[in-house]
Amino acid sequence: MTSEIQLAGFGGQGILFAGKVLAYCGMLADREVSWLPCYGPEMRGGTCNCSVCLSDEPIGSPTVDEPDIIIAMNDPSFRKFIDTVKPGGFAFVDSTMVTSSTDRDDIKVFCVPATRLASDNDLAGGANIILIGKLIRETGIISMNDIEAAIKEIVPPKKAQLIENNLKAINIGYEFV
Repeated sequence: MTSEIQLAGFGGQGILFAGKVLAYCGMLADREVSWLPCYGPEMRGGTCNCSVCLSDEPIGSPTVDEPDIIIAMNDPSFRKFIDTVKPGGFAFVDSTMVTSSTDRDDIKVFCVPATRLASDNDLAGGANIILIGKLIRETGIISMNDIEAAIKEIVPPKKAQLIENNLKAINIGYEFV
């Protein structure tokens, strides 16, 4: 089975970090993985997206044109990628930042006020990981054990204080109804 995921938003929203976490989860699960970042020249506030492939077979190309799953953290990203999702796929949308909607009824769309939930729980910058928590809950493509291990491994030692915040963010997304 192959899962192709497109994460998109503005620079500074943690798109690339969230993609790395998903890719690392795939490695922990002994799957083939690819992680392909794409961002504009701006340091923060510019466009940013990331393609992640998790597969039980070799991956022919890291490019994701028709994702099974998207995470959209802003309006431009939602509008750009919502129509590319394969029928039967999933969209996880930060409804705090995305005001657009879709009339597609062939995909499952989960609107999570991730930025507001992060702010309400003193988790500045945690909206990306809240959406990953919801993704885990709804798709089951990665396990909670793997996500916890990935976060503990990927967060650099100098930022170790952020591990607990990221684990809390995963659980907030996972439990969001």
